[in-house]
Amino acid sequence: MKSLFRKITCLFFMFLFVQGATMAYDDVFAPYTPMPNEEVYRKNVYKISAINPTTATNWTASMYPGLRGANQLVVYTPEYSTPSTGTNEYGGEAIVEGNIVTSLSGADSLIPSNGIVISAHGRAKAWLNKNIEIGTIISIDKATMTITAYNTSRSYIFAAKEKIEEATTIMNYYQKNSFSYNSKPTKTYLAKAKHYVRKAEHNTTELQQFASLAVQNANLAMAAAIPYKASELKGIWIRPTSKTEANIIASLDHLKATGINNIFLETYFHGRTIFPSSTMKKYGFIEQYENFKGIDPLRIWITEAHKRGMKVNIWFESFYTGNKPNVGNSILAVKPEWSNVNLRNVDAPLPIASTSEHNGYFLDPANPEVQNFLFDLIKEIISNYNPDGINIDYVRYPQSVSARYAGYALSNWGYTQYAREEFKLIYGVDPVNIAYSDTKMWNEWDKYRQDKVTEYIEGVSKICRQNRIFLTAVVFPNRQMALETKQQDWTTWSDNNFIDGFTPLFLTCDAKTIKMMIFDMLKEMSPRTKLYAGLFVTFMDGSEEDLIRQIHETRKLNLGGIILFDYAHLQEKYIKTLTKSIFTNSTVITGNSKQNCQRR
Repeated sequence: MKSLFRKITCLFFMFLFVQGATMAYDDVFAPYTPMPNEEVYRKNVYKISAINPTTATNWTASMYPGLRGANQLVVYTPEYSTPSTGTNEYGGEAIVEGNIVTSLSGADSLIPSNGIVISAHGRAKAWLNKNIEIGTIISIDKATMTITAYNTSRSYIFAAKEKIEEATTIMNYYQKNSFSYNSKPTKTYLAKAKHYVRKAEHNTTELQQFASLAVQNANLAMAAAIPYKASELKGIWIRPTSKTEANIIASLDHLKATGINNIFLETYFHGRTIFPSSTMKKYGFIEQYENFKGIDPLRIWITEAHKRGMKVNIWFESFYTGNKPNVGNSILAVKPEWSNVNLRNVDAPLPIASTSEHNGYFLDPANPEVQNFLFDLIKEIISNYNPDGINIDYVRYPQSVSARYAGYALSNWGYTQYAREEFKLIYGVDPVNIAYSDTKMWNEWDKYRQDKVTEYIEGVSKICRQNRIFLTAVVFPNRQMALETKQQDWTTWSDNNFIDGFTPLFLTCDAKTIKMMIFDMLKEMSPRTKLYAGLFVTFMDGSEEDLIRQIHETRKLNLGGIILFDYAHLQEKYIKTLTKSIFTNSTVITGNSKQNCQRR
């Protein structure tokens, strides 16, 4: 009799659960009442800073991406002005469908049509990380502007079943599309996960423990589901810190064991080189990054990487010079006239920092002296070290706010003496006097700056082609925002074959967002240009499953590979996931003939 009662209770519980999972997003704004036999383990409340923020309703955050300010918790609904939150990588987000958290992200999440996104920074992010997980039930009170997170018995069952379904879907994809796919390890983990779900459903006193075991096995199933792909670039960006040959060798051995085959080594950054540079010395700049005096780490990295069959790409920060402009013989201390300037501070006597770029300073792309200096530095690296590739970064102007916000024109950059004089010579107008409302002249001013960056790209391309060096560039995936806020016209670079590949940074943990971004990029690129997805999950301390989902999306779109950002954040949990099968040759993809990308 007890067994029958338990089964009936379970069926009733699951019926209500399914009904709850399909609710409209409006239900998140209603009070939540636990269902029959649903136990509430935790209930936590937090203050909301804004719902669908605008510069008027959340003016203190008007200069921040997504209009989410420091330590704020912001809610985005389908009525928000853009399809995604537009936030940066320094927060955390929870995607809610109906009133149930269905996934966790880091930044710029797509807003579901049947739900909301909870976005948090600083103290609010700490609260979100502690109290919200997949399956958490959310209730928002608009009157008091508070959010309540309920973690219940229903939450744990939901999370376990979601993970099982997801792992099954990934496994089925590779069974259908890949030859010689070995599904046995995944099926073994899935069987265990389902076993623990059944135990959780029938044992309320130990529900949390069994649901947790179900999730653990479903996660292992996900890691085992994605097979190794031999042709894929498996890269990582590295800011070098090792000052001895032994430490560099140890790092390379570690990366080799992880399955990494391409290093993207930060070689010129913050206006300094990691190697002793004759070019820097010729211009009167600091000859070598002070931390590396007495050693040439670049030569060691390249020599030892090649011994291990690994390639080294020079990660090169073109127009960014760090946030210390007046230290010793730093570039802007010697050449202050090379500094970029925004309209708001056009008459300032000293170099101007960009508050939205870590208070960093930029060089002027329009100045031919700046471009020639960078060309000389790249030529020196290629001539003396023969790297496998050049990966140019910061090939743009400093970020402005979006054009839809007040103060857009004032936040724009490029108002240097050189650029103003050259533009006035061509068009008869000083850019300082061009209003954003003057569409014709503003478009000319936009194009002038975009063409200057493209001119630099073309120059680097010629150097690389002459030396048979593979050239890639770090770009912002949203083409319109790249043009509007950074003067970065990467479609033109691709159409003119100036570039061999793009390495965009996708500043999100959300797989749906990255899928949309990749697809949009592919439509705006020439098919001759390769695309390597720059994944930010490790930097944002996302879950291992976030990383698996994103890699799966890159495989489905048949990209050239992935690059992780970055080595300093490659925790052991990610290494265990990658070496389960994704980056190690246990199960090999030998064909994927049914996957063809549609490109413009």
